[in-house]
This record gives sequence, C-alpha cells and structure tokens, in this order.
Amino acid sequence: MLLIIFLIIAFALGAVPFSFLIAKRVKGIDLRQHGSGNLGATNVFRTLGPWWGGLCLLLDLAKGAAAVGLMTWLVSTWPEGEPTPFRITPDLFRIFAGFLAAMGHTFSPFVGFHGGKGVATTGGAFAVLAPYPVILATVAFLSVLASTRLVSLASITAASVLPVAVLFFELTRGRPSLTIIAFVFLTCAWVIFRHRSNIVRLQNGTETRIGARSGSNSGSRTAPAEGSDHPTDEPSGNDK
Repeated sequence: MLLIIFLIIAFALGAVPFSFLIAKRVKGIDLRQHGSGNLGATNVFRTLGPWWGGLCLLLDLAKGAAAVGLMTWLVSTWPEGEPTPFRITPDLFRIFAGFLAAMGHTFSPFVGFHGGKGVATTGGAFAVLAPYPVILATVAFLSVLASTRLVSLASITAASVLPVAVLFFELTRGRPSLTIIAFVFLTCAWVIFRHRSNIVRLQNGTETRIGARSGSNSGSRTAPAEGSDHPTDEPSGNDK
C-alpha cells in the first residue's frame, strides 16, 4: 500500500506546474496564452527571460529527481526476503516513479491536463536512475545548443544519445538492468515523438532559435485576432 501511495506522490510531484505558477507570480499571466502556449521551461525563458526560465528548468529537473529519489529510499527499506507487491523488482518501482512524474508534468490535472514536453522532468528522473549516461546526454545537449541555439534540436539529440549511453554503461557493468534499458529507450522515443512538430519546423528551417527577435526569418510569430483565446505566438522551440 505504501508503494502505491509513493507512486501517487510521484505523479503529484510531476504535476506541479512550476512554469504556470512562476508566470502567474512574476507577470500575472496565464502562460498557456503566451509564447508557444506550452507549460515548459523554454516558454518561461522566452516569455519571462533567462533567469526565470533557468529557475523553472531546475525545478522541473528536481521534480523527476525527487520522485525517483523517494522511491529509491522506500524500496531500500523493504524487508529483505519479503516479496514486493506483484513481485515487481525495485528497479521497476523506481522506473514507475520517474514515468509517473514525467506524465504528471506533461498532463497536469492542476492546469486542465496541459503541460510541457517532459524533457526536464524526465532528465531529473534519469539523473537518479543512470547518472553517468545523463552526464553524456547533457554534454550533447549543451554542445548542440551552443552551436545552433535550437533548444528542440538539442533536446532531440540528448534523447538520442541517452539510450545508447545507458545501454553501453549497463552492458559494461556486468549485471545490466533490462528494465532500466527498456524504460530509457521507450521514454526517449516518447520525448522525441512529443517533438514531432519541432522536427517539421527544423526540416522547413522555421524553428525559432534562442535569442531570435520576434518576426525574424527563423520561426516568425503572428499575433492573434483581438479577443482570441489562442497563444499570442505560433508554437516554436522546445517547451520542456
């Protein structure tokens, strides 16, 4: 029963809409009606600036890390020799916690099941599950971001590097966790799928770069008609 409660807590942690709360607190706006309309750190960066975007990124990372960290602590206290519910392995419970945190972020019930694309929250979960592969994926993310200023491309690159890195580290440690490997591959595939609209814009050369001025050739934005409930800008970039 306690394990189930912790899984619910993991979802609730992921569902905390930090981007929405920051935008409301700092500027008094509904972030769903600004920028790309997504509740992610990138949209906070574009709408409120790098300081608030960075804070949101750290908080979203912390959600995933906290969910997996709490579950890791719980399964470590499980009495030795006593089977877990449904005989599920401890690794699988940790994975469930990370997955639920990412789903909570993506489909938060606190804001009408809106959310971001789950990159940061998933990254936080992986940082606890597989720290060394996450370091490699982070290096790949920062390298692509620095050279292209495209957050979406950097995120897709990191999501492509991470499964390969996890597979390598798991195979070389002698006792690979197939559950972690499978989870990483499936989750990264989901993250890339969530970027399908970004991929189209990357192919068309219309994806907005970090620091690009509104109305530039790279991902121009259009204002809605007066009274429109739609976001003020066309979706662009990667909203984590």
